[in-house]
Amino acid sequence: MTTVQSPPVPPTAIRPKVVARTGLYAVLAANAAVVTLFAVQAGFASNALVVIGRFAGLYSALLMAFQLLLVARLPWLDRRIGMDRLTNWHRWTGFSLLWTLVGHVVFITFGYAESSSMNPVSQLVDLAETVEGVLRAAVAMVLILVIGGVSGRWARRRLAYETWHFIHLYTYVAVVLAFTHQVAVGTTFTASSAATAYWYAVWGVALGSVLLGRVVLPLWRNWRHQLRVEAVVPEADNVVSVYITGRHLDRLPARAGQFFLWRFLTKDRWWQANPFSLSAAPDGTRLRLTAKAAGDGSAGLRHLEPGTRVFAEGPYGAFTAMHRTRPEALLIAGGVGVTPIRALLEEIDGHAVVIYRVAGERDAVLYDELHELALAKGAELHLVTGPPVPDRLAPRELAALVPDIAERDVFLCGPPPMMNAVLGTLRELDVPKPQIHFERFSLAG
Repeated sequence: MTTVQSPPVPPTAIRPKVVARTGLYAVLAANAAVVTLFAVQAGFASNALVVIGRFAGLYSALLMAFQLLLVARLPWLDRRIGMDRLTNWHRWTGFSLLWTLVGHVVFITFGYAESSSMNPVSQLVDLAETVEGVLRAAVAMVLILVIGGVSGRWARRRLAYETWHFIHLYTYVAVVLAFTHQVAVGTTFTASSAATAYWYAVWGVALGSVLLGRVVLPLWRNWRHQLRVEAVVPEADNVVSVYITGRHLDRLPARAGQFFLWRFLTKDRWWQANPFSLSAAPDGTRLRLTAKAAGDGSAGLRHLEPGTRVFAEGPYGAFTAMHRTRPEALLIAGGVGVTPIRALLEEIDGHAVVIYRVAGERDAVLYDELHELALAKGAELHLVTGPPVPDRLAPRELAALVPDIAERDVFLCGPPPMMNAVLGTLRELDVPKPQIHFERFSLAG
């Protein structure tokens, strides 16, 4: 299979990212309107605080279902928006969910306390003891608070991905508990057969999306393709490439620039999932990843034996030529971020300029391959070396290398500090935002 060549999106066409993003916003807005309508039809309580609390509870249930959709890893959404942006939306939706849940508990408790002349703490205890489903809701609330706590940046940096992911699995327990609470005491849920059918549909779609994207599709693809390690090739002292073969790889919908979550099924590694980009465009016969030894997961790759079974989740990511808007491109790589850039250069058509930013020439992994590809495709290749300061990719320097930069799509991948600096440079050079393409490895539970 030859690599897929994606022509730029015509200037008059709506970009795939905009279509997907607008669709998600429209779905959320439409469901919020439906929830509000059903709540109004169910009638209002006499206490204003209880009314506010019920609305907060309904919107929190809707946000919880939306959260599941964002982390379901559905291919259509992921290819158009990207896992990093979906994860970012998931994080902010999570904060909104947390505050609406707090509002639900506080307003309901104070509302009933006002009517019963009990103090709020006693009222909350009474509700938990006497009203079916309230205790389950309280447990769900505690679980969400814990999950929200470990999702903060301070905690996230100190937890291994597997530990953080395991804690996040309790989200599904919280969802089930919250749903049973809604079934037991939700006046809107039981107000009409239409409302009941609606809420069952919302939760069914949300949980079904997670089951499809996170369980069924990965199991099906791995059963179908039977991935195994073909070879392990050192590229430098601390960099290694792993070649993966399997069955029917021409039917695997992978694109240059995308990544997989790789699990190598050995006794000491099967439980580790590591995100590595493809470092060569898929050719229908094999996949290749290239990784730098930056932790236990990547450092152990050089010890893999040919024939080792591989379980891969993906492909993921919107860092592909699907989002091109211009006939010519600028590809900027920093360090091991060269892996998806090298794959993109292989797939992309039109004139390309490639800038590879490294500390020294010995750090330029895959440079020989980039050089050969650039010669074959008529692309310009610039190796930029030196310490981070002074910035070799500041506005003046970058404009000198690529005078027509504002007329090109820019694909950027590298370490976060370098990416942040280059994004600032691109803004100063007035490169239109729709022409800037980048993605960060940011996973949601």
